[in-house]
Amino acid sequence: MDNSITIRSESPGDVDAITEVTEAAFATLKVSGHTEQYIIDALRAAGALSVSLVAERDGRVVGHIACSPVAMSDGTPDWYGLGPVSVLPECQRQGIGKALIRAGLARLKDLNARGCCLVGHPEYYRQFGFENPSDLAIDGVPPEVFFVLSFDGPIPRGTVTFHEAFTAQGPVRRSPDAEDG
Repeated sequence: MDNSITIRSESPGDVDAITEVTEAAFATLKVSGHTEQYIIDALRAAGALSVSLVAERDGRVVGHIACSPVAMSDGTPDWYGLGPVSVLPECQRQGIGKALIRAGLARLKDLNARGCCLVGHPEYYRQFGFENPSDLAIDGVPPEVFFVLSFDGPIPRGTVTFHEAFTAQGPVRRSPDAEDG
């Protein structure tokens, strides 16, 4: 078996595999609301999935990362939220998540993003340069799990609002006319 990983943009044929990877990756996490796959679908449906990359091994999708625009209360533009990041449980701890995060951050920089924020594990994201901000927060999120990484300039102040897709609780309903579009 070839252990090499290819990271590429998602294609329409990847949607079901992304859902399966995301469900499997978050299935046993107690801190998860188990809605991550719905969030990705809702971001996609809203046209807010700015970066959507898959990790592929032997022709099989084994990981995914999503990035979407966020709103800063101080009006700072061009910031993005990173996540969800998913890797199949049997493929975790093999560097796939790290490769996806590095590729996702590179894509954000290519989009001229000013920075990126996320909610995640307190120890994991520091290795990529993320830090806990002192003057920026997300309502209802403990500060020790909220991280930012500035690409260009100061870190905004105030509060961050992730896309409304992050409130998705179930499958995205598509209108029957959506296919005709």
